Amino acid sequence: QVQLVESGGGLVQAGGSLGLSCSASGSIFDIRAMGWYRQAPGKDRELVAVVTRGGYTNYADSVKGRFTISSNVRNTAYLQMSSLKPEDTAVYYCNIETYSRNYWGRGTQVTVPS
Repeated sequence: QVQLVESGGGLVQAGGSLGLSCSASGSIFDIRAMGWYRQAPGKDRELVAVVTRGGYTNYADSVKGRFTISSNVRNTAYLQMSSLKPEDTAVYYCNIETYSRNYWGRGTQVTVPS
């Protein structure tokens, strides 16, 4: 059973930076995209950023210019976050989409106090 493990969450002051990483415990084939989602208390889970196998990236408007998504050939996904705001506070989930299924991590908490 392949599992995704996120790391790098924590508490950071507004204006600060934080990096998240996500790695798979086993091999995942036919990856279409790797992405990061987040869910704040009382809100739906939303897409933060995604990178496709071909290198195309897409970001939520709220994080454009502040967050950067990347991945490597070992199927590790990264999310570099800068200029963090209190509204970025959420549980961040890693997602790997293949042609047959989606894989989700358990999430890592990011807190930016106001």
